[in-house]
Parts: sequence; structure tokens; C-alpha cells
Amino acid sequence: MSGSPRGKAPQMAIRRLSMYYRTLAALREQGVESISSEHLSALTGSTAAQVRRDLAYFGSFGRRGVGYEVHSLQTHVQKILGIGEGWPMALIGVGNLGSALLAYDGFPRQGFRIVEAFDSDPRRVGTVIRDVVVKPMDQIKETIQARHIVMALLAVPAKAAQGVTEQLVAAGVRCLLNFAPVTLKVPPHVHLASVDLSIEVEYLSYVLRESVAEGQAAEGACSDVPRALSG
Repeated sequence: MSGSPRGKAPQMAIRRLSMYYRTLAALREQGVESISSEHLSALTGSTAAQVRRDLAYFGSFGRRGVGYEVHSLQTHVQKILGIGEGWPMALIGVGNLGSALLAYDGFPRQGFRIVEAFDSDPRRVGTVIRDVVVKPMDQIKETIQARHIVMALLAVPAKAAQGVTEQLVAAGVRCLLNFAPVTLKVPPHVHLASVDLSIEVEYLSYVLRESVAEGQAAEGACSDVPRALSG
């Protein structure tokens, strides 16, 4: 099994690696020692060919006729994704969403730590959430530079998001996860990912509307949606 890279992997392949990693971790907890690409694809909603292609960007894994050793493959994928590196993160915006992100146990389990939090509301500044003291916005640059933080989570209102983004970039942040419902502009060297919950709900609404219109939701809760919407 070789872990040498074989070219730059596309973004979607990286995202699928995260699904493979979580699945492999669960299988390992269950005591499963090996898995085929067919089985892994079935568990992650992919195809066997896609699994093999995604992994091939990073080297040769598994043996023909045997499959992948779960523990070994999980370890390789963990290293590829940088899980467990202890990347320190900053959180901007400590409202309802920001507070939930601070309390989320999934980050530390994967080796990601929110070590600084900032907010513009004086009532929140100075409060402590999960051992993190909320600081005022005017301390963003000096704090991020002093702690060498290069990854940040943005949970501020849409109208403030671009200005805060520019502050973060000026402070040296290179990776930004944006939860504000707005399209941000960043320089080429900054990696931006956005999570817009409204877009995801709108997509589900579209799918539901189409399925109802086509008569594919005659059974179950979906069939009650038109009546519920009409009052």
C-alpha cells in the first residue's frame, strides 16, 4: 500500500474522502477488518469505480481480491485530510449559530479547535463559552497573528460578512468557512467554503414539490404537504 500522491484531486473527491473516513472509523469501531470498494461505495452512496478513482489520487491502496484494510486505509485518509493536526481556528460571530459551533463536540474529536472567538455585541464580549473568552472585533488582527491562526469560521450577518472577511485575510487567515448567506470575494490564495442552510432547504423544497407534482409522494408524510401548506 503506497500513499504517494498522483496529481491534484478535485474538490468533490476530497469531500468524498471525508465520507469514506467517517465510514471507515465506524467500521473500525464495529471490529470490521477489511472492506471492498463495492461495500464502501454502498455505504457512502458512491460507486466502486469512484471510490477507487478518489483513492488513486493519493496512491495505491488495497489488494485485488482482498479489498482495503480498514485500519490502514482510515489512517491514510486521516493523514490526507489533516485530521488530528490540531489546527487552531477563530470564530467570528457568537450569536445562536456561533454559540452552537463553539459547543459542537465534533471539531475537537477531529483535531480542530476553536481557540478564539469574536463578536461586535458588547453584551457578548467577555463571556466564556467552552473555555473560550469572547473578544471584541477590534482585536481580530493582533490576536490571530499572535496565535498564528490560519483558519476561521464566519457566523456573522450577511451585511457584515465581506468586511469581516477582509479583516481576516489581512490578519493572515488562509482558509475560511462562511455560514453567512452571501457570496464573498477573497484573493486567490485564500480558500473559501460556504454553507448556506437556506439554499439546502430550498433545494429540498424543490425536490419535494417535484415529487408531489409527479405523484411520487402518494404515501407517507410527503402526501400531506400540499394540504398543510393550504392551511
